[in-house]
Amino acid sequence: FFCSNTTIHGAIRLVCSKKNKMKTAFWSVLFFLTFGLMYWQFGILYREYFSYPVNLNLNLNSDRLTFPAVTLCTLNPYRYSAIRKQLDKLDQITHQTLLDLYDYNMSLPQRDWSTSSTQKRSSRSLLHHVQRHPLRRQKRDNLVNLPENSPSVDKNDWKIGFVLCNENNDCFHQAYSSGVDAVREWYSFHYINILAQVPDAKALDESDFENFIYACRFNEATCDKANYTHFHHPLYGNCYTFNDNSSSVWTSSMPGINNGLSLVVRTEQNDFIPLLSTVTGARVMVHDQNEPAFMDDGGFNVRPGIETSISMRKEMTVRLGGSYSDCTEDGSDVPVQNLYSSRYTEQVCIRSCFQLNMVERCGCAYYFYPLPGGAEYCDYTKHKAWGYCYYKLLAEFKADVLGCFRKCRKPCKMTEYQLSAGYSRWPSAVSEDWVFYMLSQQNKYNITSKRNGVAKVNIFFKEWNYKTNGESPAFTVVTLLSQLGNQWSLWFGSSVLSVMELAELVLDFIAITFILGFRWFRSRQKLPPPIPPLNSQDNAAFHDEAPALCAPHRFTVEAVVTTLPSYNSLEPRGPSRDGEEGHE
Repeated sequence: FFCSNTTIHGAIRLVCSKKNKMKTAFWSVLFFLTFGLMYWQFGILYREYFSYPVNLNLNLNSDRLTFPAVTLCTLNPYRYSAIRKQLDKLDQITHQTLLDLYDYNMSLPQRDWSTSSTQKRSSRSLLHHVQRHPLRRQKRDNLVNLPENSPSVDKNDWKIGFVLCNENNDCFHQAYSSGVDAVREWYSFHYINILAQVPDAKALDESDFENFIYACRFNEATCDKANYTHFHHPLYGNCYTFNDNSSSVWTSSMPGINNGLSLVVRTEQNDFIPLLSTVTGARVMVHDQNEPAFMDDGGFNVRPGIETSISMRKEMTVRLGGSYSDCTEDGSDVPVQNLYSSRYTEQVCIRSCFQLNMVERCGCAYYFYPLPGGAEYCDYTKHKAWGYCYYKLLAEFKADVLGCFRKCRKPCKMTEYQLSAGYSRWPSAVSEDWVFYMLSQQNKYNITSKRNGVAKVNIFFKEWNYKTNGESPAFTVVTLLSQLGNQWSLWFGSSVLSVMELAELVLDFIAITFILGFRWFRSRQKLPPPIPPLNSQDNAAFHDEAPALCAPHRFTVEAVVTTLPSYNSLEPRGPSRDGEEGHE
């Protein structure tokens, strides 16, 4: 009945060709093969649907833009007064070390070396710890001390580095092929220990904005102290962030160089630490509000005597969360505590992850990153083996043994700025005289090397248009149903009602099976009870009555047989026939 009445194509052929077994077999195989191919396509569609693909939507918007935050650093660590004596002592030790290793007599500025008894004890303690981690020449294979008075040794066969050991005398060899890198890393290691000994970080707040920023203008209006915040970076010195969340956020009225941020900065090194910074100029970074400035990652240097014009183009990325990607909305579902007082970013998470592992493994925190609650910064007066632990942990971090790169996910919404820079000489040869004269009158500019003493930075939007990269589901429920319908129509040329017919067939089959099963179960329950077993007396009585029971009964059957009339008896009798009978 189903094959004869359904609207599914091909089913009627199973009935029409039932007299031809070959055709019936052919159409049966073709019918079920088509079903198999269709459900194979269904499986592909379901697999694609549950893979949660996305479409990338590119939108070009045009509107007034919020100006990003801009961080500018002096690019030179400052010799702060709170640690000046210890840094002077470290310079003396470094001077002697370079003299021993390279026969280089580093010039030191003339300072007052007279110290109190407390400062002398501090200097002796510093000398003791520096001697525990001295710079050494090392063979390319094994670390050994350089033999004294050995000019015949080829210096190209040696590397320079230092050794860090723990309480069990397990040592970590930190070696460099470049002597400059080795000296800077070794000096930086001891410099961080000196900074960590300062009980209050506010003691290092010796900001001098006017002596670094000579001129500041945004949108052709003068900046003031309400437009920036200050922080100290161990390697980049004093840093100033413009247009953060501490004041009203700037908005660009028009694109172009005259409607952005323009700065004139001082780049001369004065009373800085040359062993930490080997370049001159300033370092600038553009980032979004409420995001920390990681100068190592996104910053770039500004050359002295050059006007650097940086054009920006804003680009936003919005990702789908949930099953479509592993991005996070606000970092609350990331198993890493945010140590920064800012919103979640991937770099914030990675640095927080490293710092938390540092506190757990080494018992103290690294000075470059925020301090977790209840922890203290590492210095070798309290944590003698922290250097060994730090470099071992850093190697595991880079190899992702700690799992920080896997734990920290990308944010679902992020803003980036595509930068392009142009350079020109500033001030020009014909205008430098009056420019420097005006700076000397206004900012007490008295630098001897004028050309290398100042730089100019312009940061502005190239255009109002900004790009938004969004994601949308590529395979929705509606798309899935549409694709399933296409496959059903392709293989059977049917509609939704045909599917309902097939569903009705299945339901009828289930119902009939249930009914037949129920009838079989009821028939099993109506069977006669089994005959109970008989005892000996009953058997005797049964044998006595057996002949009577087994006697045959006779039945009398009376049958009335009526003979069917023949074709001759049905013929009519004529007169000739009667005459003959009468004669007989």
